[in-house]
Amino acid sequence: MPDRAMSGLARYRAEWTADPVREVLAGMVGTFALIPEVIAFSFAAGVAPEVGLYASFVISVVIAIAGGRPAMISGAAGSVALVAAALVRAHGIHYLLAATLLAGLLQMLAGAARLHLLMRYVSRPVRTGFVNALAILIFSAQLPHMVHVTWHTYALIALGLAIIYGVPRLFTAIPSPLLCILALTLVATIWPMPVHRVADLGRLPDSLPHLLWPRVPLSLSTLETILPFAAAMAMVGLLESMMTASVVDDLTETHGRKRTECVGLGLANVAAGLFGGIAGCGMIGQTVGNLRYGGRGRLSTFVAGAFLLLLMVALRPWVARVPVAALVAIMIMVSASTFSWASLRDLRTHPRGGSVVMLVTVAVVVATHNLAAGVLAGVLLSGLFFAATVSRLVTVETHYDPGTDTRTYGVTGQIFFASADLFAESFDTRDTARHIRIDLRHAHFWDITAVGTLSDIVARMESHGLAVDIVGLNTASATLIDRHSDLNVTPSDHATPTARRPSQTGAE
Repeated sequence: MPDRAMSGLARYRAEWTADPVREVLAGMVGTFALIPEVIAFSFAAGVAPEVGLYASFVISVVIAIAGGRPAMISGAAGSVALVAAALVRAHGIHYLLAATLLAGLLQMLAGAARLHLLMRYVSRPVRTGFVNALAILIFSAQLPHMVHVTWHTYALIALGLAIIYGVPRLFTAIPSPLLCILALTLVATIWPMPVHRVADLGRLPDSLPHLLWPRVPLSLSTLETILPFAAAMAMVGLLESMMTASVVDDLTETHGRKRTECVGLGLANVAAGLFGGIAGCGMIGQTVGNLRYGGRGRLSTFVAGAFLLLLMVALRPWVARVPVAALVAIMIMVSASTFSWASLRDLRTHPRGGSVVMLVTVAVVVATHNLAAGVLAGVLLSGLFFAATVSRLVTVETHYDPGTDTRTYGVTGQIFFASADLFAESFDTRDTARHIRIDLRHAHFWDITAVGTLSDIVARMESHGLAVDIVGLNTASATLIDRHSDLNVTPSDHATPTARRPSQTGAE
């Protein structure tokens, strides 16, 4: 049944029930990919690993139920953790929990206000740069686990990669990263060797999460303290989640409900804050791993969170013995899968502006470790290139009719703030012709800058005794000009005079 033809309830049910075995296995892969990154970002945020792990469990479960992008894994990591670090250092964990609650509420309000529509202004080169930068960050995050170690670690990583890439050539019933975890743990147990284990990364949870209300004063002073951090966490979380959702859309050739995802993420972060966790967002590396091994529905997202809690509490002693090298091997695979290798080839064939935008996005993200900063830089640069391109498309051709002593200016293109100066420079306000005709049949006015420029041109011409006619104005442009200038215009689809500003000199 086509996606559009399915009722909302039937679609939601299908997102839970399709291919459950594959979904469960893919979700388990996502869980192991979550562990090292969540613990690493917990340290970056200045909180204990259990804070990030509890939050990831709660966020994954809630977003699986209430989110709008099936198969996307969300957790407590990414730039949200970096934003939170300063608040934790200055005011402590309970202020972080309060900021997490407020950030979730702000995200729910953003979804209600349909702010997800702003993602339409993120161009494909920016999305490609976002993906490539994140792949680089995922790989670079593994480097600390590969320095100052013995050769045993490198041998286990090599064996893990061989299993991950080699097993699928033989059979695909069980995701190869799971086999990598089992095999490397078995090897390191049978032949004890000096390698780091998961237990060495930090204290793992040993109990179930419980409700925890932040112990902060309910005052305006508290709100003033947490609001800037909460707003930044909400913005960064939404941006990363929307970017990750767009990547899932592209990889699965489906369309998620981004407004629902905004509200669902906000609800998940509120729940995380109430259970003593830090705010989170979509995690592209883990999501790509989930997709790679068959995750397409909500069940894989739910399993990623539920299995995480099972591992951390019920199977904690076993998880503690897993070699970090196994997790590093998985994350290297995720990094390689995330990077858009075709974008390197496209650098030679794509328009130069798009390539520059992609490279700048990558450079800013890698330099700052801030995904939001990179995307913002890419969007701004895309806007500048677009404005420059469109402004060059404005042309003004002139024709003089000696019989009527009339000069016609034929305007073609889009007139807005970036092209207004070029538009103005194309007119001779001291024209020797008695009558001036401005033909706008092939032009469109977009903003008040364009309207003001046209008004100034007409005023200057009339101040020199010229009679000015404006013809061919479309309805939208005429409405804009009539509303924001004193030009008396009416729309017309024909090349006949539609507006004449009364001459301030009395000349006809």
